[in-house]
Amino acid sequence: MTKTAELYRMVMPDHTCPYGLKAKHLLERKGYAVEDHWLETRAETDAFKAEHGVMTTPQTFVAGQRIGGYDDVRRFLGLKVADPDAVSYVPVLAVFAAALALALATSWATLASFPVVDVAMSFVSIAMVLLAMLKLQDVERFSTMFLNYDLLARRWVPYGYVYPFAEFVAGALMTARALPSLSIPLALTIGTIGAVSVFKAVYVDKRELKCACVGGSSRVPLGFVSLSENLAMVGMALWMLARPM
Repeated sequence: MTKTAELYRMVMPDHTCPYGLKAKHLLERKGYAVEDHWLETRAETDAFKAEHGVMTTPQTFVAGQRIGGYDDVRRFLGLKVADPDAVSYVPVLAVFAAALALALATSWATLASFPVVDVAMSFVSIAMVLLAMLKLQDVERFSTMFLNYDLLARRWVPYGYVYPFAEFVAGALMTARALPSLSIPLALTIGTIGAVSVFKAVYVDKRELKCACVGGSSRVPLGFVSLSENLAMVGMALWMLARPM
């Protein structure tokens, strides 16, 4: 017997509810024949919500029973619902994956090979640029989050605004292997301060904080990844000092 579901969703000339589309796709993927009811005006939508005592659309009904919105449909089907407050390493892993792909691509384009040291250096410097880019999307939010743990920013608030620009410049120059007299001191300074700050906050003070490493709205926990990022900056700067280009 075919499973059926009734779906009520907003489809207006200037707005089609994305969650309604996702609910419809999910139900159909799970084998439901969907009776798709469009709410085509604001008045029609408001009347529907008042009739059923709900605050939002879409709304799904199965066998005459109201299931609810998109997240409720996922729960009904036994699927995971994302927790907006859950910590996640996904943002920083995505940055590192992109940096590695660019480092490998650059190495192949210029050398037609993958020298380990050169790829590693490009990986770190490109990751610095990408991470700085994410911070620069909203410097105000980043600086606020940064103040939770960075030792220099707590003493000199403007450092929270300076940091992403310094990281961007250092990373770009290191990628180009240009102006080491500027890029090396920059990376050494911000990397050392960052590493000490993270170590103190996480391993000495035992604080549970979110890392500002991928911007001001991340759920990445402050800890090993954050410390590794800063130590990688310091390591690359020291390597460039020992191996002048």
